[in-house]
Amino acid sequence: MLSRNDFLKWLLTSPFLFEMTKMKEVFNYFDSTSSTPKMPVLFLGHGSPMNAIEDNQFVQGFKKMAGKIPKPEAILCISAHWYIKGTKITGMEKPRVIYDFYGFPEELYKVKYPASGSPVLAQTVQELVKPTQTIIDQEWGLDHGAWTVLKYFFPKADVPVIQMSIDQNLSTKEHFELGKKLSSLRNKGVLIVGSGNIVHNLSLVDFNNFHKDNFGYDWAIEARVQINDCILNENYNPLFQYKSFSKAFQYAIPTPEHFLPIMYILALKEKNETIHLFNDKLLAGSLSMTSLYIH
Repeated sequence: MLSRNDFLKWLLTSPFLFEMTKMKEVFNYFDSTSSTPKMPVLFLGHGSPMNAIEDNQFVQGFKKMAGKIPKPEAILCISAHWYIKGTKITGMEKPRVIYDFYGFPEELYKVKYPASGSPVLAQTVQELVKPTQTIIDQEWGLDHGAWTVLKYFFPKADVPVIQMSIDQNLSTKEHFELGKKLSSLRNKGVLIVGSGNIVHNLSLVDFNNFHKDNFGYDWAIEARVQINDCILNENYNPLFQYKSFSKAFQYAIPTPEHFLPIMYILALKEKNETIHLFNDKLLAGSLSMTSLYIH
């Protein structure tokens, strides 16, 4: 039989105590965040990192939409630029700003976005998505899919931000189902943001017409119309099967990482809510800046 001291030593080093402590922190998160009106959800077509320092029509669209978003307790961002094997959630107190691009003006690398993280929210998300296996990550930070757009919604960087990776092993529908598990966060002041581009073929970008208004190739125009129709009519099966749905889809989504964030956002729409499109224009022939606001 264990002595009292031996039992206490065991308890202090026990995985059981760790799990109980973690669960207590999760419950405390939900208890400590007062009940708030249901937060909207956003999908942001983030486009070029240059949007962080330019004042173009898409930046103006972000700023206008920012006026409709109540200040959240925290933000959970699913960005195209954290596309890895497995699901990770940033759990550091002070996430670094990641300049995950090269060849841009020096001014862009000087932009700061010193938002704090939220280890407790990270643990909460980890619990919500079970049985999906997740890892609390201490290395990543905020990539440009997050900070280049969030800076227009919360320019003071005074809202904690965490990111969740996109697991390249999951199917499109599995990402949709994973997104559904996050729904309770909306009632606790968490703004969930997907960041990518629903038409995104960098290999075919026409840089000579980069600033031409709403310019898209025929296949990009077709794909944008078809995808928008699926979104607005909540007909998601073609999106789940985008690889075989149409030739236009195949050109529009040659790789999935910029497309998948929208799956999380569409999964969070409830029956009495409305989908609004904004920044809904094509760019440089093969990109779409289409963004969504659901409330």
